[in-house]
Amino acid sequence: MRRGRWRTTGSALVRVILVWAVSTLTMLVLAGILPDFRLRSGDGDSVTDIGLTAAWGAGAFGLLSALVWPVLVRALLLVPALVLGLLVFFLNGSLLLLALSLVPSGGGEVAPETAVVVAAVMSAVASATSTALAVRDDEAYRRRLYRLADRRRRRRRGRPGKGGPGRGASAPGVVFLQLDGVGYETLRRAADGALMPTVAGWLDAGHRITPWRTDWSSQTGASQLGILHGSNHDVPAFRWYEKDTGEVVVCNRPTSAAELQRRAIARTGDGGLLTLDGASRGNLFSGGADQLALVLSVSARRGRANRSRAGYFAYFCDPANAVRTALSFTAEVAREIGQSVRARVRREQPRVARGGLYPLIRAFATVVERDVVVAAVIGDMLAGRAAVYADLVAYDEVAHHCGPHGRDTDRVLARLDRSLALIARVAEHAPREYRIVLLSDHGQSPGETFLGRYGLTLRDLVRAGCGLPVSRRAGRTRSGAEARAAVLAALHRPVEEGAEAHPGRGPDPVVLASGNLGLISFPDLPGRASRERIERAHPALLATLANHPGIGFLLVDGQVLGPGGAVARLDEPGAAEELLARYGPGAAQAVRRTDSFPHAADVMVNSAYDPRTGSVHAFEEQIGSHGGLGGEQGRPFLMWPAELSEPDGDLVGAEAVHEVLRRWLREADGPQVPLAPPVGGSVADRAGLPVEEPPRRDEKGGSFPSAGVPAQDENR
Repeated sequence: MRRGRWRTTGSALVRVILVWAVSTLTMLVLAGILPDFRLRSGDGDSVTDIGLTAAWGAGAFGLLSALVWPVLVRALLLVPALVLGLLVFFLNGSLLLLALSLVPSGGGEVAPETAVVVAAVMSAVASATSTALAVRDDEAYRRRLYRLADRRRRRRRGRPGKGGPGRGASAPGVVFLQLDGVGYETLRRAADGALMPTVAGWLDAGHRITPWRTDWSSQTGASQLGILHGSNHDVPAFRWYEKDTGEVVVCNRPTSAAELQRRAIARTGDGGLLTLDGASRGNLFSGGADQLALVLSVSARRGRANRSRAGYFAYFCDPANAVRTALSFTAEVAREIGQSVRARVRREQPRVARGGLYPLIRAFATVVERDVVVAAVIGDMLAGRAAVYADLVAYDEVAHHCGPHGRDTDRVLARLDRSLALIARVAEHAPREYRIVLLSDHGQSPGETFLGRYGLTLRDLVRAGCGLPVSRRAGRTRSGAEARAAVLAALHRPVEEGAEAHPGRGPDPVVLASGNLGLISFPDLPGRASRERIERAHPALLATLANHPGIGFLLVDGQVLGPGGAVARLDEPGAAEELLARYGPGAAQAVRRTDSFPHAADVMVNSAYDPRTGSVHAFEEQIGSHGGLGGEQGRPFLMWPAELSEPDGDLVGAEAVHEVLRRWLREADGPQVPLAPPVGGSVADRAGLPVEEPPRRDEKGGSFPSAGVPAQDENR
């Protein structure tokens, strides 16, 4: 045993010396090629003096990075996450200047801007060398993971209320990984075509896969709310107008997400899927998890109690992560610009504008958010958490602007597969067995935009049908993707839409778009307007919409209106099924359910759909869209290991998926009974929602996340 301990210590010492040597060599090379960086200030220094100076400087820089850097990051918890990513380089350069000043007999000269470059290169090289040495020594790598996991478990055991009843290290945990926007057919093609070898290997090894049907609102807000909280009742679209409050609810607005989560919890009486020892990473909603990072429903908070950005700080605690991600971020921006230019030169159709800030938003979704979420999931597994749900939005963001099928999205799928492979490798070293469940919230349907095909927006068409003036120049409808909201949340910027969030009451209709689903509301007509009242106020509107070639059908007051005067009442058996047959099985059922929502719009509009090509016409600027009925957007997938039971029959709706996932958690570790709130409390407290009550304690002595007391996040 003593021999093994000495061998471990000796191996670790050798790795430290090798990393130090590589860092010293890197500093010497940089001093030789950078004009503003000299290791000695005087002339005529010997090679030995220069080498010793480099060794001193590299050693001091490494020591300062290990000891001072985590303290600096912790002190900057209130700085916006993306600002912290930029500060990393300047702080790292300051540490290098400090390290050189600690070298005996003078450390040399380096310009401040050059110090930033030198520090970044040295951090990246040191991190790569350390990782390569650890991975090559498989035993050392395994021991390091176990030590980290043991340390985190001991720290968690020292805090009351963190385990959940019946949770033991031997019970399998479950990791739910959501590939945002990847439809069933898309995943099968990627796996069969060797584009995603990790997914293909899981399927060959026994994983099972099935498609499931979304609700009419085939978008992340409705699907993820139903999956995580068991109810997406009264979520008719990505954005909709509520007459009782006069506000537009938008699923990726933090305040709206918090309200939707509160409503779901009030309806179900349960905190969510992740209530017991769970972690929510990169999602719109918390799922009742105690450990949160990059969760939009809590990102509207301010102060240290806001844990929605904890994952960023955990990730940037290692300066090498910032360097690596910054390089990948820059490469992704260049890649997007190159792909956009190529599409314009080749005059590819359909095509949407991809300029402005979009290259930066895409790089954030495909690089920064992916890296941070994957790192958080790895930390959760090493900490031995029982349930983790994480959303990877990269494919969805790129597919909106590039289309769901093609070289651009194929590359994103390949990189996502590598992230899945990394998570699977780490799972082999976790302190408990993990079952990895892969799923998606919706798919993507291709097609030219409504504006691109017909030269006007849905709002223009509605105003024309109402006899209102229409602008000669058609405006573009802002695309409502999750990545934009995540960027603004990371910058501490609220995701509000100005006057659009609070339209004034009056005769002008409120027209909103959610992919190929449109919503029309009349603020001056109280309640949900009947067909007769709409036709009395605007006689030509419904006929104009129903007979437009870009529109498939309307829902008005319990009736489905189609082209040529076709009408089907939802309460008449078989009528709606016949009219909506081209949209696939379950279309009429989905429309009936939405018709029962209190906040369904006065007129719900679904674009035309071509079953031969699977194409739709988005009312937003998206050539890969989702939000309504038609094509792959309504057929996401659910993939699970053979150890878990089969779903019962066809899965229809996100709420049905929630029940399956909850059953799998029970199979992993016995029955999961939602924790009862304390006297005077509410389930919302445990779900991380804002409350006005003073801080309270739960039945295990832990603080509620929403009580204003900053809870420890193991990923920090």
